[in-house]
Order: sequence, then C-alpha cells, then structure tokens
Amino acid sequence: MKSWWIFLLITLFSCTKEVKIDIPGYQNQLVVDGIIETGGHPIVLLSQSANIYEQSDLATYISRFVYDANLSVIHGNDTFPLTLYTIPELPIDSQKKVAEMLRLDWNEALLLPIKVYSSTVLIAEASQSYTLHISYQGKTYQGTTYLPTPTPLDTIYWKSEPGTNQYGYSWAKLSDPVQQFDAYKWEVKRVNTFNGAPIDDIYKRGFGGFFSDQFFDGQTIEFYYENPLKRKDTTHLKAYKRYYRLGDSVVVKFSKMDQQVYSFYDKKYAQLNSASSPFSTPVNVPTNIPGLLGVWAGFSPCYDTLYCVE
Repeated sequence: MKSWWIFLLITLFSCTKEVKIDIPGYQNQLVVDGIIETGGHPIVLLSQSANIYEQSDLATYISRFVYDANLSVIHGNDTFPLTLYTIPELPIDSQKKVAEMLRLDWNEALLLPIKVYSSTVLIAEASQSYTLHISYQGKTYQGTTYLPTPTPLDTIYWKSEPGTNQYGYSWAKLSDPVQQFDAYKWEVKRVNTFNGAPIDDIYKRGFGGFFSDQFFDGQTIEFYYENPLKRKDTTHLKAYKRYYRLGDSVVVKFSKMDQQVYSFYDKKYAQLNSASSPFSTPVNVPTNIPGLLGVWAGFSPCYDTLYCVE
C-alpha cells in the first residue's frame, strides 16, 4: 500500500511543467473615429490608444486626443484640408453629430474641452467615395469609405403591444436590393415636445442597430426596434421603458454603409457584448485605415417620420 502512494506522488510531480507566457508589451497606436454622411461635413476625432492598466478618468481621456496631425479628405480631384474646431465652433448639425459619436447629450458634449477635425466646405454626397489622409509624426495613413445609394423603407408604423393600447414598438418593412451586399443602421429621435422643448436633441441607436442582408438578400422583410432613448417624461411607465408611447412622433434615420464599415461596427459591438464572458471567442476588430485603429465611416441616410397611432 505504501509503495502505491509513493508511485502516485512520483507520477504527479513528474508531470508538472512550468509554463512561461511571453506577453507582448503595450504599444501606443493612433486611433481614428471619423464619420462622413450625405448632406453633412466630415468629422474626425484623433487620439492615442490607452493602456489597459492606465488610470481611467475624464482628465486622462481628454489628454489622449491628438491635435498636431495634418488631416485632409480627398474626393475625386479635390482635396479638403481639415481644421481643428472646438465643439461649439462647429455648425449645429456637426455639434450634434459629435454628441452622437460620443454618446452624450448635446449640452454635455458642448462642455467637453476637446477639439475635432472638420471641414465646413465639404458636403458629402451619396454614391461617392471619400479618402481620409492623415500625416502624423513623419508617417502617413490613408483609408477610403464609400457612401452607397440609400435604400428607403417601404413602410413604417407603430403597433401597440398585447395587453396595452398605450405602448408599442416601431415596425418597418424593407425591400432589400438583389444580389449585392447591403448593410444598414437604424437610429431614432422623438420630435414631439415635453414641457415646451423637444424630447430628444440627437439621434440614438438601440441594441442591434447595425445589421446586414446576409440572411435576406433580395427579400422583403418586416422587423421592429425598441426605443433606445432616455425618458424625461416621468409619466412613462417604467415597465414599458423600451416602447414608444401613443402620441410620440419619431424621426427614423435609416442609413447604409459599405462592407468595410459594417465589418468594423459588427465586430466592435460583438467584442463589447461578449467581453464579460469567459467562454466568448476573441474578436479582432478590423479597420479601413491600414496601420491605425478605428474607422473612417461613410453613411448615406434616408429619413422617415413615425407617428405612434394605431
């Protein structure tokens, strides 16, 4: 019996092996968050990436923005230099777009002591390509985005949920073009007023607001979306916080993007949504600007107004 225990211990210790993992050190990278939409001006936030072990607070976040780069947007034979602006110096539509990019309320974004790169001369058009050129610390980077021809929704309507005639989702019907890649973004804002002011200043996107036609190419589909907006109306029942209320007037912004832009957002939000799970598959977020992190994203929207009535 004693010899059996000795044999077991020898076996266990003989199978032990020290494993050394060579974890690469942190390398600082330039990060681009750039957007250009039909009818709008280009907007680019440029910053340095963050070490996961860095202090995380507002002052550290603001200190990472980069203001000494040279940026321009190339469209055909024309080159449009981008200038640094504080957020309040931008046109109002661009101010709101920055707030949407940062996922802040408009009045909160105006208080941020940061600058963005933009051009008030260039106004983007659909079915066109735009190239972002960046020169920084002796290196140049370049990426191109295409603004597809938008596809409007066939219909949009509100339907109350079973058990209530006061709350419901926004429903829509879409006829997807045949035999081509199409990707869409769904954003909303309510334009009815509360206490004399518009309920929402900016567009917001709910969960799953990006999708492609991978499983319905060339088909007509019917789908719904939840209400992603913050509630300022205290009479809105909390049990229905993701629903639109009878009487709401909602502008739906339905945008298209090219495949590279969709791939970035699809992988980005897949990574964010699975990061807390120890069983999730690691996701590498692609970029359309080689050598950098982030994206130069072009969108071509259509607009519809949803009136929440039966």
